[in-house]
Amino acid sequence: MNHHQISPSSPSPSPSWKAGWAAAVQRPSEGFHKNWALDGFADQTVRQVVRVTGSGTSARIKLSHRYGTAPLEVAGATIARTDHDAAERAGTVRRLTFGGADGVRIPAGGEVYSDAAEVSVAPFASLTVSLYFARPTGPASFHAQAYATAYRAAGDQLAAADPAVFGETTVSWYYLAAVELADGGPSRADTVVVFGDSLTDGFASTVDGNRRYSDALAERLAGRGTPRPVLNQGIGGNLLLADSAWFGERATARFRRDVLDQPGVRSVVVLVGLNDIGFSEVELPTYRPNPDRTAAELIAGYRELIGMAGAAGVRVTGGTILPFKGAEYHTPAAEAKRREVNDWIRASGEFDAVADFAAALADPADPDALAPAYDGGDHKHPNDAGYRIMAEAVDIAAL
Repeated sequence: MNHHQISPSSPSPSPSWKAGWAAAVQRPSEGFHKNWALDGFADQTVRQVVRVTGSGTSARIKLSHRYGTAPLEVAGATIARTDHDAAERAGTVRRLTFGGADGVRIPAGGEVYSDAAEVSVAPFASLTVSLYFARPTGPASFHAQAYATAYRAAGDQLAAADPAVFGETTVSWYYLAAVELADGGPSRADTVVVFGDSLTDGFASTVDGNRRYSDALAERLAGRGTPRPVLNQGIGGNLLLADSAWFGERATARFRRDVLDQPGVRSVVVLVGLNDIGFSEVELPTYRPNPDRTAAELIAGYRELIGMAGAAGVRVTGGTILPFKGAEYHTPAAEAKRREVNDWIRASGEFDAVADFAAALADPADPDALAPAYDGGDHKHPNDAGYRIMAEAVDIAAL
C-alpha cells in the first residue's frame, strides 16, 4: 500500500472552526484497565482513532498537557482518514504542523492546537491521529475509558503503512482532547455537549462500536435531517461535588472548560450525581473522597451548573439518574436520595428541559432496577440497546 505524505496548506482566510470530536482530559491514573498514562511514552508512536460528528474540508487537533508537571515534546503528528483498526486510508495522510513546525513543545498545564490540515471529512467518518514522542513524556494526561482502541509502536512510525507495527493496544485516549473541523462556511452555534459520568462516557458499550448514547443521539439528529455536532464530555466515575484522583475534577469545576468553552456550543445534557450518591455506600480506595451527600447538596450543585449555562446562553437539559438496584452501592438510603433528586429534576422547572432517562430504562416490574433488556450486566450501566433508548429520551426540540 503506497502511503503518501501530503503537506497541509492552511485555508485562507483563517477558517471558522466547528466541533468535530472531543474528550474530557483526566489526570494520569491506572483506572479500571491497563493503560499507558502513568508510564507515558518514549521513542514511541501512538495511533488513535476518533469518530467525528461534524464534517469539513480541513481539520486541526487540540493536544492537552493539563496534568503535566514538565514540558511535553511532541516530535511529530499526522492525521488521516481511517481504514480499519490501526490502518489508515492510502493517500489521505497529512503531516500536522504547529505554527509551521513539525513538532511542538507544550508547557506543563498547557494545551496547543495544530495548524489546519486539508482533509475531507464526512459526518460519522473516523479519523486516525498519530503522535510521535521522541523523548520521555512523563505521565500522560489522558481519557481513561475511551471504549475505542489506541495503538502503540516503537520508534517513529508516523509514516508506517503497515498497521502490524502497532502491536500494543489499550482502550484510552492520550493527550488528544479535540478534533475541530472547518468547511469554509461561517461558524454555527449548534453544538450539543453531553456531560456527566460513566453513563455518558459509555461504560459497557461495545469497544470500537461507537455505541455510546452520544453516538446514538448524533445519529438520531442526522436521521431527522438536522445533523449537529455532539460532543461527549463524560468521565467514568465523575462526581458532581468532589474531585477524584481517578475520575476527574468535579463536574462543577470542569463544566466551563469541558462544556461552555466548546466551539459553537448551544445546548448541554447533564447526567451526573449517581456516584455522589453511591460512593459513600461502599468502602473502596478508588471511591474516595466519598462524603455522604444529601439530596439538597446535589440540587445545589445542579443549580450551579444551570446558572453557568444560563449565563453563557447555553440551554441545559437535566437527565434523571438511572435505576441501579442490584449494583454494589444500592441501599435504601441511596435509593431515597435518587428519588428525591429525580423528583426535583422532573418537577422543579429549573432545567430548560428534562430527559427522563430513569423512566425510559426502568424495569416496569421493578422501577428501582434497570430493565433486563437494557442492563449492561452490572445493574447500573446500560448496554448498547439501553444507550439507544437514552438517546431517544432526549427532547430534540429542546436542544
